[in-house]
Amino acid sequence: MNRIPGRRLRRLRSPLLGITALVCALAAAVLPQTGMSPTAQAAAEPDAAVTSTAGTSAAGTSAAGTSAGTFTNPVTAGVVDTFPDPSMIRGKDGMWYAYGTQNPVFQSKGEDGERILPILRSPDMVHWTYAGQAFTPQTQPAWEKGSRLWAPDIRYVDGHYVLYYAVPGLNTVAVATGPTPTGPWTDGGQVLPSPSGCPTGNIDEAQFTDKGGTPYMYWGSYDTICVARMNADRTRVVGAVTQVARGRRMEGGYVVRRGDYYYLFYSDANCCDGAYSGYQVKVGRSTSPTGPFTDPQGVGLMDLTSKGGIVVTANGNGWIGPGHMSVATDLSGQDWLVYHAIPSDDPDLKPADNGTLELTRRPMLIDRLDWIDGWPTVRAGAGPSQGRQTAPVTGWDAGSTFNDGSLSGWRPTGTEPGGWSLTTGPDAGRYVTHTGTDAAPAFLVSSAHASTSTSTSTSADLRAEADLEVPSASGAAGLTVDYRDADDYVAAWLDRPAGALVTDAVVNGVHHRESSALPADFSWDTWQNVSVEVRGGVMTTEVSADRLNDAVTDQTRRLPPAAARPGAVGTASRGGTTASDNVGAVKLFTPVTSRVPTRRPEHLLPAYSDDFTGGTVPGTTPDSPWSWVRGPAAGVSMADGALSWPTQNGDLNLTTDNASVLTRPAPPGDYTVETEIHFAPTKAAQQAGLVLYQNDDRYFKLTHTALPLNDGNGAQVDVTEFGKEGERPTYTPPQPVAYGRMFGGPTADTMWLRLTYHADAARDQNDVSAATSTDGSHWVDTGVWTLPITGPLRIGLVSMNTAGAVARFDYVHVYRD
Repeated sequence: MNRIPGRRLRRLRSPLLGITALVCALAAAVLPQTGMSPTAQAAAEPDAAVTSTAGTSAAGTSAAGTSAGTFTNPVTAGVVDTFPDPSMIRGKDGMWYAYGTQNPVFQSKGEDGERILPILRSPDMVHWTYAGQAFTPQTQPAWEKGSRLWAPDIRYVDGHYVLYYAVPGLNTVAVATGPTPTGPWTDGGQVLPSPSGCPTGNIDEAQFTDKGGTPYMYWGSYDTICVARMNADRTRVVGAVTQVARGRRMEGGYVVRRGDYYYLFYSDANCCDGAYSGYQVKVGRSTSPTGPFTDPQGVGLMDLTSKGGIVVTANGNGWIGPGHMSVATDLSGQDWLVYHAIPSDDPDLKPADNGTLELTRRPMLIDRLDWIDGWPTVRAGAGPSQGRQTAPVTGWDAGSTFNDGSLSGWRPTGTEPGGWSLTTGPDAGRYVTHTGTDAAPAFLVSSAHASTSTSTSTSADLRAEADLEVPSASGAAGLTVDYRDADDYVAAWLDRPAGALVTDAVVNGVHHRESSALPADFSWDTWQNVSVEVRGGVMTTEVSADRLNDAVTDQTRRLPPAAARPGAVGTASRGGTTASDNVGAVKLFTPVTSRVPTRRPEHLLPAYSDDFTGGTVPGTTPDSPWSWVRGPAAGVSMADGALSWPTQNGDLNLTTDNASVLTRPAPPGDYTVETEIHFAPTKAAQQAGLVLYQNDDRYFKLTHTALPLNDGNGAQVDVTEFGKEGERPTYTPPQPVAYGRMFGGPTADTMWLRLTYHADAARDQNDVSAATSTDGSHWVDTGVWTLPITGPLRIGLVSMNTAGAVARFDYVHVYRD
């Protein structure tokens, strides 16, 4: 997000062309949305050609297949200056498209205004070019009254692209449809009823289609996320509204289904405050698309506490506020988190639109999304990447997009081999069709094999996919893998007479079929993606419209041992006219199964620690290592081996610096400070916990804090608040003090807080990370705040903001790792 102070469409089909006629007819043809073919475009853009294979037809190994290239974040560098809230899809032309929030994306090129929902195009998810905007000021729907447009979500529905976006000026969500990924876009009006039924901001929408075809819309912001069913066309919310998450600044919901679970990704804290943005991505899961969702600690996303389940957060390497994401899957099956983050060395855009817009710079990043022990995390928990990374796999080992108009490297076999031909369409570019009447299958298979195993008992792990259409009521279109001949192959069929996904493992002419029903309203005569993964002889097949982790049906089966062997990839047809595109296979990705180890403190430093076993209040005697800033605090005492400290009507925030701080020197070098705290706040803003304190305007803070819930009928939410205060680095005239915060794991009346300090000499900065626990054993790592090193930090405690609660600190322990 961004903050400032009914009818099904059918694609037109060209007449079927023979291969010879096609080559002549398309010699000068171009794709309508680009002005040139993907191949020609890649050739015209040297950067885009490095790892691009879009438009190739060779069935051999591609540069981006098993030997993937590299990339460096942000992937939009040199293309656009900023690209917030990105959403990504693979178009039916084989290219990748990304959509961003309205922003001034070309400031570096002298442009003062904004592009309205800018669109980027890439052959490989790495090298991007600007591809237009959804609207101009002249074409933006009049009913939106000139509102800025935010947070696009892109889907493919019944043969057309559906672009959802927020209209914050009217507090609603809108929809537009287009025949290609770049439009032209037709206004579809408001998606939400008025009132929407969700108590807070009606923005940050994301559509999701469940198994069986039931469509849902997730939306919300400013502390609440809601979900409701949609109509069949996915243009209107029609079902009962369910709140599925609430918490301070929860927003940007995005759902994928994986196995038996639905995963609700979301962001919280502040998205857009430059170097003080505490945004991060978290997740909860459920066995139902309408919840209840819980985090990895078992805390419900509707519970009035901060949540764990951190997917990506700042790690101190130069990226701030990673958030508002979508998920894209490369051709090998590896998932990628697509998100924005803020560069710490250049966090702010120049004022735009004649000085009326002051926005944070938020370019687009991609990073590997790993699923470990049933939960997603970026780079096994390492966070946003810096430096060269292995790129997504976006080219086939064997396969083609057919966009060069050639069937070189493919051979027809089976029945009616002369029925194969190439044609073209407005969204897919070139694709292959088969026309026939025989009930026996016709095949078009690659000359090269994607499987390279020599074993007779199992094939190499591979992933294959194809976009298929079945316009004939009597027809079936298939994706074939492990093809040897017409009596030995494995196929996944969209079988229209059966109304089902049918997988068929054929061994010596004997068929081993399994069937999974497709939705009653399944759109047979528009593109549907079929993907097959074979791992260890187990085949998983999914059918979806847009390959966005929202399959309408899936099937997992074990292949007969004799069927799991090397073979060719291809497409198949029987019983009528079918169409196939983007057919290919590549080596299946190798999943990461272990998280990056987290260092935990081991060696206690007694000289810097205190168990509060004495009877004297720290900092009140000459020999105490502790000292007070504005203290001793009223009511502080020693009781039962703990420091007891009532909250004060005072604060340590921006220009309000009247709270007491109890401090002591920190050890030299790196260290971790930990406290056990008993605290049950009863009023909003009450807080207590740890600080690493330089002065009133430079500190790091980790507290148990109570905050009001927006539109929560007086409810408050308890959070672990990890904040920093310091000078804002880039403002002119200088703005000397700013405060930013992240929210950590769940709270409890008794909890443990840790701050870990590291002096980053290479960046000349203080790196401070936070972790919280509700049992003293299992910890949630929150993220990293940084500040330039300008002086020593002291270890400290606070209990402040609003009187009426009491914090009890059992100890302060300081450790070396």
